[in-house]
Amino acid sequence: MRIRYSNMTAWIGVICFLACSFAVADENQAGVRWRKHTINDQSPFEAAGAADFNGDGRLDVFSGDSWYEAPQWTRHKVREVLPGTNPHYYEDFADLPLDVNGDGHTDIVTCAYFSRRIAWVEHPGDATKPWIEHTIDLPGSMETGQLVDLNSDGSPDFLPNIGGVVVWYEITATEPKVTWKKHDLGNQGAGHGVGHGDMNRDGRIDIITPRGWYEQPVDADSDDWPFHAEFQLGTASILIICRDFDSDGDTDVLWGMGHDYGLQWLKQSTDGDGHRTWMRENIDMTFSQVHTLHLADLDGDSQPEVITGKRVYAHETEPGATEPPCVYSFQYDRSQARWIRQVIFEGQPAKFAPANAKDRWALKDFERGSAGTGLQMDARDLDGDGDTDVICPGKSGLYWFENLRISKSR
Repeated sequence: MRIRYSNMTAWIGVICFLACSFAVADENQAGVRWRKHTINDQSPFEAAGAADFNGDGRLDVFSGDSWYEAPQWTRHKVREVLPGTNPHYYEDFADLPLDVNGDGHTDIVTCAYFSRRIAWVEHPGDATKPWIEHTIDLPGSMETGQLVDLNSDGSPDFLPNIGGVVVWYEITATEPKVTWKKHDLGNQGAGHGVGHGDMNRDGRIDIITPRGWYEQPVDADSDDWPFHAEFQLGTASILIICRDFDSDGDTDVLWGMGHDYGLQWLKQSTDGDGHRTWMRENIDMTFSQVHTLHLADLDGDSQPEVITGKRVYAHETEPGATEPPCVYSFQYDRSQARWIRQVIFEGQPAKFAPANAKDRWALKDFERGSAGTGLQMDARDLDGDGDTDVICPGKSGLYWFENLRISKSR
């Protein structure tokens, strides 16, 4: 069934959506297999990032109140992170490694929902000592954020997902103190979910929201980014991924339903008048709480896969909340025009979860060792063997998955 919507922007024309079931095949790509490793199976934090925090040449992992020293994952607690107003959520919704102040040490950019806070956590020089948190702004409740060089100046910018407004931040000075500049694009496209990509192929990175996309102007410093209300994604994942998956020369949009079932995509094309059209297809509707997505090359073919899965207890009351946790990767097979799913992890359901959702707790309800995708994953070569591994934090613990593509015999 094809559903047509009239767009309010005159030059866009008619936008077409096709809602259909889309079969996804389970296969191993290029012999990739996975081995799960536990970093801290009692960690409740939902964000994690990898960097070398102690200068020994190995990638460590920062999550919540601690960083974990490779390769034994020795825990170093370096700050306090308290629960939010809802005790099932801790005030750590992003852990993004970045040398904020240019001193050669990797700091952490973070944000929180209940305190409405964006901050950076300063590496003290000796990584085992307490880290110092500096507030950047209090723009509103946000679920996570991402680092991306939006204005192409060679430095990462911070793009948070704030429910009521679309903003981004750039570092404009590191001395005598760190200075951040806020860019406020307004609330027209604001909602649950945010992403970035070059939607119109003009060489500039645009910002994608559940309600459409903000077009970056020639002057990226301007806060006048035209908004194109071309689609409605619903309660979308963070991040929303934009990429030419089918190699037809335009940018497609892929997202998960953050608080429901399904991974979906919009295929972009143009009609006879040169106006953009969108065709909507389901990729995989078998798992719920598809809350965060990550893009990384897992099989070494220079074509990144989409990594996602179930955010364990995104909300304890949601559809599928107690169903098995999972972590998957998805790759579009252009020769067969189909999506291929690979299982990175599948767990067991929370069989004895309390009937009353307010009494549910992930570390008790799911069996020990259950992995999910949390709010923010990372994908790095943690063991230095030449392939990309996957780091998965969540309410049911902190884990990493070793990619056995190269080191099959280990």
